[in-house]
Amino acid sequence: MTPYRQSQRTPERLSPAVIALAAASIVLHVCVNIWSPYGFHRDEFLYLAMGEHLRLWSMDFPPFIAVLANMSRALLGESLAAIRFFPALAGALLIVIASDVARRLGGGAFAQILAALAVLLPAIYLRPASLFQPVVFDQLWWTLGMWCLLLWKQSGDNRWWLGLGVAMGVGLFTKFSILFFGFGVLMGLLATPDRRMLLTRWPWIALVLTLAIGHPSIVGQIVLGFPVTAQITDLRTTQLVHVSSLDFITGQFLILGLSTLVAVTGIIGLLFLRAFVQYRMFAWIVVGAFAILLAAHGKAYYLGPVYPALIGAGAVMIESFGTGFGRIVFRGAITGVVVLGGLIGLPMGIPVIPPQEMQGYAQALGITSAVKTNTGDVLRLPQDYADMLGWEERVAALAKAYHGIPPSERAETIIIADNYGEAGAIDFFGPRLGLPHAICVSGTYWFFGPGTLPGTNALTIGIEKNDLRKYWNIVTPVAELRNEWTVPEEQHLTIYYCQQARTSVQQLWPSFAGIN
Repeated sequence: MTPYRQSQRTPERLSPAVIALAAASIVLHVCVNIWSPYGFHRDEFLYLAMGEHLRLWSMDFPPFIAVLANMSRALLGESLAAIRFFPALAGALLIVIASDVARRLGGGAFAQILAALAVLLPAIYLRPASLFQPVVFDQLWWTLGMWCLLLWKQSGDNRWWLGLGVAMGVGLFTKFSILFFGFGVLMGLLATPDRRMLLTRWPWIALVLTLAIGHPSIVGQIVLGFPVTAQITDLRTTQLVHVSSLDFITGQFLILGLSTLVAVTGIIGLLFLRAFVQYRMFAWIVVGAFAILLAAHGKAYYLGPVYPALIGAGAVMIESFGTGFGRIVFRGAITGVVVLGGLIGLPMGIPVIPPQEMQGYAQALGITSAVKTNTGDVLRLPQDYADMLGWEERVAALAKAYHGIPPSERAETIIIADNYGEAGAIDFFGPRLGLPHAICVSGTYWFFGPGTLPGTNALTIGIEKNDLRKYWNIVTPVAELRNEWTVPEEQHLTIYYCQQARTSVQQLWPSFAGIN
């Protein structure tokens, strides 16, 4: 092995192959979303609905995704490919930044391309880039923050702390998980000689910028009575309770696949190689984020945002391994391993294989953890894929039932959904079918309110008959829906027509606060 030397010259430009790979990733996502056998994800319906109910300073979730939802619909339309274009773009930027980290650490074309491939192919980056969710943007803001710190370390220009503040501010506007990154940065400073920066104004200016840009997320919590605490409690009791420390650790290898080799090389080099001593704080950022998420029993993918920059560093170190013909063989082998592993796992990252074939593929790979729900139940498909099926059919069945109601009754009929996926699908597909917007007591939808109609009559989906009889005198089943490929709560649904309400939904609504 030839040891990496920090004195080697930094390439002036990013390799054109990296730009080509980033562009190819966008094309891949757009094409998959045009021809995919799957539809919108339940979470996407929620975020689109949040855009329709946008109240910047009084939302229970950080409002970035709601703002972006409105922007996407206004600029690109409402097709699957249009709604998911900005996530695809964010995924491409992750590839470019990881490769630029490699370039700035002295990596040549091989290191840059290896970094690009190691970020392009794992499911932890492919799948978020193919879904309209905050996850890929969270990954992007963490990576941009680390990139700004790298430029600060290399240039000595403290103004790069302003870039860090902007990245973290937009991160706070996107997801509260940016706080884990902030903890990592603090740990990275305290654990290294860079702690002297805490005696200057720059980290504090960055903190002010973070709060200034991300303050709508904080104000919304204050205005609404900190609903995030209930969300965290619900997450812990229903989902994180099923995640052990071992699951979190082994999950890192599953989400990265064979790109783990590059990431592990990066953390080892940053921690132990003398040539990288000036960048040691980056290793401690990773360690800090890992430690707090491990202690909190976080899901494995929560740590995904730290890896693109780490992969960039690892690619540079791998580039320096070996000499002569041995180096060529080694480079070919490591690239082949990353690419082969990525291609094998590709269907786990993007929804390209139909459900029945996808079930067989997952079974052939033997990845049982990939087809578990958040609550530990085993599905026939990965949960994200199961959550992309059947929504339009459910709304069509509701529309048929709604238009079968006599016009005099229909005018006073509301539609109630059991969860935000059903409610969001009704709000997205329903208007073109003549349906009113849905009401729902689940999570964010409760904050949208009960509407103006008293609910004398109601069409419901996903709610048990015994529960409905508490509020309506007459409860009649009008349609049965079956889909074995979806998540358990959506596989067997009954649409009920409820009449003669005992009280108005407006009077009942406050009592439903906190129900999920």
